[in-house]
Amino acid sequence: MANQKHFLWFIFIVLFIPGIELSTTKEVIQVPVGVVLNLNSSVGAMAENCMTMALDDFYTKHAHYQTRLFFLTRDSKNDVVSAAFEAQHLINIENVSAIIGPQSSAEAKFVIELGRRNHVPILSFSATSPSLSPSHSSFFVRTAFSDSAQVEAIAAIVGAYRWLEVVLIYEDTEYGNSLIPYLVDAFQQVGARVPYRSVIPPHYNGTKILKELDHLKSTRARIFLVHMTASLGSKFFFLASKAGMMTEGYGWIVTEGLSTLLDPVGSRTMDSMQGVVGVRPYITMSKELKDFVLRMKRFRFRKSSKITGINLFGLWAYDTVWALAMAVEKVGIANYSTMIQNVSTSRVDLASLGTGDRGQKLLEAILDLKFENLSGNFRLAKGQLEASTFEVFNVIGGKERIIGYWNQMKGLSRKLNGAAKLDVRKTLEKPIWPGYTTDIPPTKKLRIGVPLKKGFYEFLKFENNNISGFSAEIFFAAEKKLPFSLSYEFSAFAGTYDDLLYQIHLQKYDAVVGDTTIVADRSLYVDFTLPYSESGVSMIVLTEDSERNNLWIFLKPLSLGLWLTTGVAFIFTGFVIWLLEHRENTEFRGPPQKQLGMIFWFSFSTLVFAHREKVVNNWSRFVLIIWVFVVLILTQSYTASLASMLTVRKLQPAFTDIKEIQRNGYKVGYQNSSFIKGFLMEHLNFDETQLVPLVTIQDYHNALSRGNKNRVPAILDEVPYLKLILKKNCSKYTMVGPTYKTDGFGFAFQSGSSLVSYMSSAILNVTQDKNQMDKLQSTYFDYFDNQPACEDQSAKISSEGPSLGVYSFGGLFIIAGVASMVALLMYMYHFLCSHWPALRTISSSESRFWEKLVEVAKHFDKKDLTSHQFKRRESRVHALDTPDEGLAAAPAANDMQNNSCSRNSHNSGEQSWT
Repeated sequence: MANQKHFLWFIFIVLFIPGIELSTTKEVIQVPVGVVLNLNSSVGAMAENCMTMALDDFYTKHAHYQTRLFFLTRDSKNDVVSAAFEAQHLINIENVSAIIGPQSSAEAKFVIELGRRNHVPILSFSATSPSLSPSHSSFFVRTAFSDSAQVEAIAAIVGAYRWLEVVLIYEDTEYGNSLIPYLVDAFQQVGARVPYRSVIPPHYNGTKILKELDHLKSTRARIFLVHMTASLGSKFFFLASKAGMMTEGYGWIVTEGLSTLLDPVGSRTMDSMQGVVGVRPYITMSKELKDFVLRMKRFRFRKSSKITGINLFGLWAYDTVWALAMAVEKVGIANYSTMIQNVSTSRVDLASLGTGDRGQKLLEAILDLKFENLSGNFRLAKGQLEASTFEVFNVIGGKERIIGYWNQMKGLSRKLNGAAKLDVRKTLEKPIWPGYTTDIPPTKKLRIGVPLKKGFYEFLKFENNNISGFSAEIFFAAEKKLPFSLSYEFSAFAGTYDDLLYQIHLQKYDAVVGDTTIVADRSLYVDFTLPYSESGVSMIVLTEDSERNNLWIFLKPLSLGLWLTTGVAFIFTGFVIWLLEHRENTEFRGPPQKQLGMIFWFSFSTLVFAHREKVVNNWSRFVLIIWVFVVLILTQSYTASLASMLTVRKLQPAFTDIKEIQRNGYKVGYQNSSFIKGFLMEHLNFDETQLVPLVTIQDYHNALSRGNKNRVPAILDEVPYLKLILKKNCSKYTMVGPTYKTDGFGFAFQSGSSLVSYMSSAILNVTQDKNQMDKLQSTYFDYFDNQPACEDQSAKISSEGPSLGVYSFGGLFIIAGVASMVALLMYMYHFLCSHWPALRTISSSESRFWEKLVEVAKHFDKKDLTSHQFKRRESRVHALDTPDEGLAAAPAANDMQNNSCSRNSHNSGEQSWT
């Protein structure tokens, strides 16, 4: 029984198992995919090999998938027309569902258009040109990073090392040209400029490349960025090393296209790239990637002798195959019910879907993919891989040493997840530059022009290829404050300053260091730093000692107006005193000549306080007190001013107005080779025949000296030069006239040079350091301090007279005038009140006005017998009378007769005055 059961199971297995296997045999769909590569290139051969391995690896891991990709590979022969023809054939004849490639950006431009028209997705892992944008071509998918993604990382390196100029060297292809605008814009953001671009066509032989390298060498540029494919870049660096440009002092940066990444491009090329710094996308060295590299090395030369290794394009090609296989499977499973066909009998493509939009569905499936593979995180953003982190490498010893990382969020850092640092020494590991040095290469070796001066060596002197002087020391001091080092050499220029500055525009010089003045006309073709000296153009003239030898110098202390005002005040005060004293004081009475003289004498005698007449009226005393105070102030001021004129030397300029010199046709001196000549002719309308060029300080002295047949009355120059001359000879010359505005001395650089802003900041730091500036000025401008000290020019030199004016004493005159008027009014009021009956009789008479006025004057002229002076005099007369009337009768009679005569005589005089 048991044996019977075993036999039945055996019969069942033999009869039925083969049927089960037959009925469950997996049925798959063959999906044709076009591949367009340049199979004769190392990248094309390597990519084809990676894609083949990717296909095997994918379906080994995903054996249960019901779709299978098979490649229809075509050779583009590195030709745009061939690539377009092959792609058209694959779409129209082979009916492919997608195309991987083509390899170059120039070829891809046309193939992308074919894909758009036929709704066939074009997947490129190597067309990295930014000009090809998936957002502009709906059926274009870039399974790689755009070249523009690395631009910010490169610019960050340039900014970190404070390089101000970078020369771009790139191949003349779509791949090379398209990145340049992005680089230029990024460099501008970090303060660098691109002074020169070198374009290398791919067909250039070694001779032509060497010729271009010699030209680059002649520009004295030191920092270069190379953007080329590996094939042209290998040749270029070998020739650059041969040309002596891979030595100390040079700096080279390469884009990701020249990164070897996982395998060297060749020992010969690596040897010529020693010291190169570059960027490339950061790829995690996973276990799968290490295994893939080992497998590639085992059969590197099996299929093509062109394969030299693997780089990032190979990894992207590998991942592209995986992505397309996943997308095809996703689209196929969704429509599996209509695609049951045997793999051994049929070849089916996605056209059997019957939907008419196979390309659109496949495109959407690709764009939605997210997975981890050899190249890292495969995730498409806006139709292309999104880059986030780049690593910075340094080629040294045949290897690429990682010296830092760049992240879009953190910038440069030494470690992968480290924080960004502002200091470049802490930002990156110290690279080994060409020539096996750690010294950061300078931006370029600057050719600095220096004016060859024959005078004013205090500012600048060029001797034995070295410069000295105040301007040179300012440059050296500012250079030390720069955040980077400069490499330069000086070259003397014998010519005008304008011609020297124009050499910068002609690119014969990179900068000019000297006492160059910042003016608007020059700023049209150069950029100036901030000024380091004071500004302005003024005039220096000879001084004349005109005060001491003046015959009428005693009149100079007071102005004419003050003299006249003082004289009027004297006369008015004398008249007021006479009015107040005339009726009461016998000393102010008498013949008209005496009284008129008294009016002048009394007030003027108060100048030296020589008046002998006593005043008896209180109002007179009040007026006299005020007037004596005024006289005291006037005399003291006059004495001080006159003493100053006679004892202190007063220097007056020979000329004060440039227009006066021009009207008289005199000649004017100027410093030779400066812009002053053009300034005099264009702005002040001088004729060239009126201008005399001067070079040295001695020339200035000779031109201004008296007796010189070529004498000029004035010299126009910039204020710093004039002050230097005045400090040496302040007793001979003076600076007069208006100061015409300029911006002072500055250093000149090429237009747009970033060095201008750095140098301006450094100059500002130097000029604000008082101790340093005092030291520099004392070194070059104070070595002649053993000469007699010069007084302040502004204190002793003036074009206006030093006379005192009326305004200075206006308050005194007002006080004196008010006091006199108050006293006079009060006195007249008292006179009118006390003599009102007599005056009323005169006013009521029928006489004419003038007759009445004469009567009033006669009445005023009479003695005021009520005055205490006259009463005291009468009492003195009575005291002299004797007690014996008889003895005294005769003399008394005689006295009365004499007094009567005297009185008659006096009265006759009074009658005549009235």
